[in-house]
Amino acid sequence: MMRVYFCSNQNIQSSFTVYMKNLVAADFFLCLSLPLRIAAYANNSSIMNNIHCSFGATAFFLNIYASILFMDFIAANRYLKIVRPMETHALQMVHTARYISAATWLCLLALSSIYLILFLQNFRGQIPDAFTCESSDNSPLSVTYKSIHCMTFVSFIFVLVSLILLYWKTHQKLREVQFSSQVSFRSQTFETSKHNMLVLVVIFCVCFVPYQLVKLPYIFIKPLLRDCTAVHTYYILKELTILLTALNGSLDPLIYFFFCKTFRSQFTFRGRQPVRE
Repeated sequence: MMRVYFCSNQNIQSSFTVYMKNLVAADFFLCLSLPLRIAAYANNSSIMNNIHCSFGATAFFLNIYASILFMDFIAANRYLKIVRPMETHALQMVHTARYISAATWLCLLALSSIYLILFLQNFRGQIPDAFTCESSDNSPLSVTYKSIHCMTFVSFIFVLVSLILLYWKTHQKLREVQFSSQVSFRSQTFETSKHNMLVLVVIFCVCFVPYQLVKLPYIFIKPLLRDCTAVHTYYILKELTILLTALNGSLDPLIYFFFCKTFRSQFTFRGRQPVRE
């Protein structure tokens, strides 16, 4: 695993590094859940199907939304540093970042645990379909499954809107600096911050927007479809969006590279002295 202290050293800690380390952890555990999915698809056995649909799918869900939320926290942290460069907001305190991170994991673990418990109860002695991991439409598991995805979809929309607004406000701040009498290095700093924020927004949209646009309609429309071709087409589309979501683990290092000076220094021939963000 990538060394999670690449953005800090033992003596330097910030809210930014707290969120970045949590994002690294989410990416790492997301990658760990993928072999279970691959194994279930490759070997359609009851044991692998149950393991994938219970623990594998739960871990995948948990770390997807952890990545979504921590990307938003990182963007908000960088924005506050741009608009308030000479002061520290309460949300930028290290202890606050730790509390927010812990609360995020606990909330996601609670939602995931509810689904996991209901799944184990619902499929006791049964063989779930590894390709859908779904039960009958009127079961408590199905109702809970739909409710959780509706809640997370609302959270996703909130994060998406906030990321777009943060990028737009960063752009507005850059324009103000460019038309003011402030020194040029401030303008260059804001320009870099705007580009970094754009990288984060693009990665977020590429990896997560297609999945969210397809997954929720798929859950509610699939039971109404009677044409096998339509069901299969919709399923393939959903799986492609899941592939894009899994790609997030490979694209997030771009966020580390653009947002973290110490991480960039690992790819240069200069001295590797830790640089405070």
